[in-house]
Amino acid sequence: MSDDMDIPSLHIEPRIDRLYRLLPTIHRIRDIEQGYPLQALLRVIAEQMNLVEDDIAQLYDNWFIETADDWVVPYLADLIGYRPVDAAGAPAQRRDDAGRALERALVPRREVAQSIQHRRRKGTVALLEDLARDIAGWPARAVEFFQRLDRAQNLDHLHLHRLGTASLRDMAALDLCGGPFDPLAHSVDVRRIASPRRPGRYNIPSVGVFAWRMRSYPVTRTPAYCVEDAGPHCFTFSVLGQDAPLYRKPRPEPDRHHLAGEENLPMPLRRRALERHLDDEYGIGKSLAVWAERWAGHDASEPVPVGAVVVADLSGWRYRVPRGKVAIDPVLGRLMFPPNQIPKKGVRVSYHYGFAADLGGGEYRRTMRRPAQDYRLYRVGESGAHDASADAPAPVPRIADALRLWQEQSPQHAVIELIHSGVWVEPLHIRLQPGQSLSLRAANGVRPVIRLIDWQTDLADALTVEMDVGSRFALDGILLTGRPLHVSAPREPETYAEQAARQPDCAAELSIRHCTLVPGWGIGCGCEPDRPAEPSLELYNLRAKVRIERSIVGSIQIQQDEVGSDPMPLTIEDSIVDAAGPRQEAIGAATSAVAHARLKLLRCTVFGTIEAHALELAENCLFNDCLNVARRQIGCVRFSHVPCHCRTPRRYRCQPDGVIATVRDRKLPAPLEQREIAAERLRVRPRYRSRRYGRPGYARLLDHCALEILRGADDESQMGVYHHLYEPQREANLRARLDQYTPAGMTVGLLFAD
Repeated sequence: MSDDMDIPSLHIEPRIDRLYRLLPTIHRIRDIEQGYPLQALLRVIAEQMNLVEDDIAQLYDNWFIETADDWVVPYLADLIGYRPVDAAGAPAQRRDDAGRALERALVPRREVAQSIQHRRRKGTVALLEDLARDIAGWPARAVEFFQRLDRAQNLDHLHLHRLGTASLRDMAALDLCGGPFDPLAHSVDVRRIASPRRPGRYNIPSVGVFAWRMRSYPVTRTPAYCVEDAGPHCFTFSVLGQDAPLYRKPRPEPDRHHLAGEENLPMPLRRRALERHLDDEYGIGKSLAVWAERWAGHDASEPVPVGAVVVADLSGWRYRVPRGKVAIDPVLGRLMFPPNQIPKKGVRVSYHYGFAADLGGGEYRRTMRRPAQDYRLYRVGESGAHDASADAPAPVPRIADALRLWQEQSPQHAVIELIHSGVWVEPLHIRLQPGQSLSLRAANGVRPVIRLIDWQTDLADALTVEMDVGSRFALDGILLTGRPLHVSAPREPETYAEQAARQPDCAAELSIRHCTLVPGWGIGCGCEPDRPAEPSLELYNLRAKVRIERSIVGSIQIQQDEVGSDPMPLTIEDSIVDAAGPRQEAIGAATSAVAHARLKLLRCTVFGTIEAHALELAENCLFNDCLNVARRQIGCVRFSHVPCHCRTPRRYRCQPDGVIATVRDRKLPAPLEQREIAAERLRVRPRYRSRRYGRPGYARLLDHCALEILRGADDESQMGVYHHLYEPQREANLRARLDQYTPAGMTVGLLFAD
């Protein structure tokens, strides 16, 4: 009998069964008859052999900085004399994802790769920009401030390249005054640019490095929002209807010796700059574009031509748009058509907005959760809107169509994937059977929006999900607005309660990843919430494990049977919970004093009060309002900011507890001690660029916030949702390297332009 003879009943995987395939066929036939015991043994041996071979193969890759593992980078850095910066913080002590991210911030792979080249270019101004990009990952612009000093000139030896004084008629120059592209001359400022208190700028030895920490995120071919209160010809680029500045899509620099210009940086678009460079910024694949179907005779498949676009100030919607033109205001994120020439079908836009991190729904690349191997895929959207494999099913136009197919076929595991950045306005109701799983997700690189409206007058119009025993539901990469997400038990509570009681653990699992459940259901022109008292997530009589990751959610209401069920496990990581008002409940219950839930919050920012049954762990969090739990004897709050007079479990290294203990250790007189404590509590309060969802600086800490907050986490990063950016470590690392590579006789200062 031949060894390569086909055996139909034998299931062989090439890599894991490599030893099994070397056996003679007769032994494999006998193994089949006995139930594959020999195959199982050889698979265990082959698995360990594969690990050893992979490790040996990786040893060769570890010789090169481009392919080496993260743990090897510090060793390669040591070979070329690279020394980590002590001020950036201690190396990570743990080997999880957070520890590896901290190591990448302390010893940047890109800086190690370019270290020798940096040393050769030491003393050049363009090198300072490269350092900011290689070390911190921030685009930057280096400025020699001596070139901007106001100097008297000899009439016989004129220097026409020197800057002049301000002219009130030159508004374009006044727009840039004070920034990295300031075209005006200034008098001498004797303060040092590297001063930790009040740094100066305009002096002979001063060199400033303006860094941008804000990122420019795209939105592609999404419907614009018609502002009906202003008129049917008025639109906003944002589908939520708020005024938001449009950002530039940065273009790469031609070479390393080039100094960055406005076109190379993720900056907000200015009106005059956009008008002057409209050809460079408008169009497919550029900073913005507008499509208006069946309008002014233009091709619906192409954007409105650049000749039909005018840049204007649309404040108050008072601008008169000429016929055949469309007006765009990049500062407010608005666009307007002529009142007597309104688009007949719809308006779609592509643009860029500013945000600080990959958080909530967005067109950024994210790690996709791998579903079960035998799952059924349903695609929703326009054909050809998103790349897919040849065996992918044809898309259907609506989510309801995919749900109908899912209910008819009733697979055990299924995924409904939205394949383009569109807006779906339709009522949705999902009913999961026992043990069934469903994932409603966005395709990688798109940002779909589900907009819920008042469809029925006598019923609630939330996105409702009924989860039975052992079922699993995931919402991934979706922006939900208009109504809440309502998750509940089935409508047969007696049967559900009996089945759930027999489960050793929680009966179901609910996962929300990279999603935005708009706080207050929606936002207005000034980013004020439409319904600040309404929750964005409702959990009703649900026995499930709930997990929220990398998301922005509004208020969470939990309604549970406090007598017949255990507290619901609710885990929130790297997220913002925004109650849209300081007196509103971020996590609570409508009909009881506290939410019947057992919370675990890691690296979160919470706006609003929390009233919960218990708190297992709160770590590296910012609680801006009161946090109260019923059971204080379990759990811990560590390395977080919690207001005073809150009912919490035991605290460890929290603020303002730490500064209050320091004041009391000084043994001051009682009246003076109380004043000092009040001043310290006020000093360490978190201060934000904005607390309104929809603005670029949403939930970002100010640079002059207390150091106990900016570096108060357990790994010396900042507390709150942006902990994973490790900005304090990046800043300390960059400042040390800038001093090391500064041109001779010059003083360098790091200035943040966002």
